Amino acid sequence: MSPEENEALVRRWFEEFCNERKRDLAEELMTEDHEYHDPQVPTGTGPQAMAEAIAVYQEGVDGHWDVEEMRAAGEDRVVARWTGTGTHNADVMGIPPTGRSVSVSAVHLFRIEGGKIAEQWVVWDTLGFMQQIGVIPEQAGG
Repeated sequence: MSPEENEALVRRWFEEFCNERKRDLAEELMTEDHEYHDPQVPTGTGPQAMAEAIAVYQEGVDGHWDVEEMRAAGEDRVVARWTGTGTHNADVMGIPPTGRSVSVSAVHLFRIEGGKIAEQWVVWDTLGFMQQIGVIPEQAGG
C-alpha cells in the first residue's frame, strides 16, 4: 500500500471504528494476529481484543478521538497525534463513573501489513486522565 493508503486506513480506524463505534469493522481493519502495545490497556491478540479494549473508552467516557496530526512514516508505518475527549459516565479501569469531563493527549504508531493494521503502540496521558476524574490529586501550583 502507498503511504496515502496507509494514512486513509488509519483515519478510517479513528473515524469509523472508534468515533462512529463500528466495532464490527475490526476484522476488516486489523490483521488476524493484530497486537496492541499499551502498558495501561492490556489486551489480547486479534481484532476482537482491540474492539473490546476500545469499547471500554467508547462506553466509559463516551470517547471521541480527534486526530491532530497524521504522517506516513516509511512503507508500513503511520504516526498520529490525537486528543481523546469525553465524560466519565461508566466504569473505566475499575473506577466508577464520576461524571467529569476528560481531555487527554496521545501519540500512536501503527504498523500496516497487507492492507490492514497489524500492530499499534500508543502513549497517552494516563496521569492526566486520572487527575481529571479525581482519582489522583493535581499538584498544587501546576
